[in-house]
Amino acid sequence: MFTAQDSASGFLRRAGVACAAICLLCSPVRSQGPAVRSQPTKPRPEGTTTESMMASRPSKTAPELTAADLETFLDGLMPLQIQHADIAGAVVAVVKDGKLLFARGYGYADYEKKIAVSPDNTLFRPGSISKLFTWTAVMQQVEQGKLDLDRDVNDYLDFKIPPAFDKPITLRAVMTHRSGFEETAKDLFVGSEKDLTPISQYVMAHLPARIFPPGTTPAYSNYATTLAGYIVQRVSGQPFNDYVDEHIFKPLGMAHATFRQPLPESLKPMMSSGYGLASEGRKPYEYVEAAPAGSVAASAEAMSHFMIAHLQNGRYGDVQILKQETAQQMHARQDGWPAPMNAMALGFYEESQNGHRIIGHAGDTEYFHSDLHLILDSNIGFFVSYNSAGRDEIFPRTVLFDKFMDRYFPRTSGDEAALPTAAEDARSVAGPYEISRRFDTNILAITTLLGETKIVADPKDNTIFLPDSKGLDGQPTHYREVDSHLFRAVNGHEKIAFVKDTAGRQVAYIDFPFMVFQRVDAISDRKAVNLFILGASLGVIVLTLLLWPVGAMIRRHYGKPLALNPEARRLRMLTHITCFLFVAFGLGLVGITKMGEEPGGLSEAVDKWIHLLQVVGVLSGIGALVATYNSFKSWKDGEQWFWNKVWNTLLACGCVGFFWFIYHWHLLNFILNY
Repeated sequence: MFTAQDSASGFLRRAGVACAAICLLCSPVRSQGPAVRSQPTKPRPEGTTTESMMASRPSKTAPELTAADLETFLDGLMPLQIQHADIAGAVVAVVKDGKLLFARGYGYADYEKKIAVSPDNTLFRPGSISKLFTWTAVMQQVEQGKLDLDRDVNDYLDFKIPPAFDKPITLRAVMTHRSGFEETAKDLFVGSEKDLTPISQYVMAHLPARIFPPGTTPAYSNYATTLAGYIVQRVSGQPFNDYVDEHIFKPLGMAHATFRQPLPESLKPMMSSGYGLASEGRKPYEYVEAAPAGSVAASAEAMSHFMIAHLQNGRYGDVQILKQETAQQMHARQDGWPAPMNAMALGFYEESQNGHRIIGHAGDTEYFHSDLHLILDSNIGFFVSYNSAGRDEIFPRTVLFDKFMDRYFPRTSGDEAALPTAAEDARSVAGPYEISRRFDTNILAITTLLGETKIVADPKDNTIFLPDSKGLDGQPTHYREVDSHLFRAVNGHEKIAFVKDTAGRQVAYIDFPFMVFQRVDAISDRKAVNLFILGASLGVIVLTLLLWPVGAMIRRHYGKPLALNPEARRLRMLTHITCFLFVAFGLGLVGITKMGEEPGGLSEAVDKWIHLLQVVGVLSGIGALVATYNSFKSWKDGEQWFWNKVWNTLLACGCVGFFWFIYHWHLLNFILNY
């Protein structure tokens, strides 16, 4: 349910990497992001789309989009994807001109029992695509005059979001993922049905910190979407699940779709199993606590009804779930994004390419990975869902849709020539960046550090690239400057635009408009600096513990007792205990991370262990003071060996460095709202 490009496990994997770094010595300044000021742009000709500025209309020689041609195309590609990535099964549905053009299942809904995927009767978990139903419900209430997109959401709640930045959060800010909340993970998924709580309880108990002024910085938020679902529940007077059943699923004939958890008895036999890898066996059913943000289970056939309704501006058959003008308002590009880049609509986001305006949404649970695309100017909808994470580094669904677009709507223009300023501009935007969708004030802030992205300027061709962002060939994708601070993938359609916010901070806008990357200006927040401090600190601490018994054995062998006065002996012992505390902290962090990787692991059940670990961290901090005092005293002790004094100083620096790291990244934040 997290969205395109990041599942729940993504954050945990980053935390896992952090723990590994701690134990082994080493996937949008930490300040509020002000409103974005984009570079000056030329006005667009009337009627042009974002992508049409970058490419001409599709070639007339492209194959016609027919059921027969789709069958040939997908039957050749999908089985290969499934086998190569060790995926159990997938489903694809394509609608055109108000009708279902093609729907087919591939592989297995139950890999062990060899039950084939059915587009009509197999339920998949489309994750964050669920949000589109929540946004549709919001717009229905806007139609009825019960909600105002530009009114303070506190007016619709029975609790208050504390003020910040002298600006209220509105539903427009929520629907464009500019609520300003930091990321949340706790209780997003829970371990079992009995752990589920009402929406009201979730939104009150998990209110995140506000780190950006509302309406400014895109930062995807599952919490904010859940808040919108709760608002629908309050103003409509119906429980959220009942509301969606009555006003969306039933009118659209979506008999095989539900937000309900656990599944209704009639739908349980239809549910596909979820897998990490097909060869590793099925995983438990995933319970989503933040239900309006991602709990839907639906068949591809049911999802086709929803796509048709939005492609026809709210109409499906004789039913109108939204007025035409409301649907058009929902699909319209919102202000605040650089003109050449994809922008948020209201809930949908633009993903235009090859000369066509496309809106859609992606969705991820731990095991299900899905995409929904609406090609508005061609009246075509595309839905795909995989029931396995798979082993590919490149998302299969992204490859699939790119191939679909290149086949039926190919880009006819060639790559643009680089600008004369390419070399200078590439150097000016290079550096470390952090994502706006991040943990900023809580114990998971360390994942922001480990998720730091580096943009590199290549002097050979004056392009830029991200070392960890690779194409199908396994090589980093290079981007060439084609307009002022606008870079486009060489031989591709992906774009990056760089702008300066009002504080002068460099911001990178990408094709996914629900988040941005902000340059890391503070030296203390840079990954390389932090890993050096962490590695050097732990190196000294661990080496001290390893050499402690070795030194004792050497002294015993040569009959050289430790020549320290009683006070120095006590300080030495306390310093060694401090080293043990730091190592225990690192090992404990690994253990808690492993607990968090289990279904529902990020919950209150783990809080007591986190607090215990934090007590160890506080004691380590006190020990760092002892180590510093020991170093100071040793230099005044004329009896101690010179190199012993040097090592005491290094150890004091190591203890202080380690404690600074865990304090700076909020690992000692005893308020466990993350």
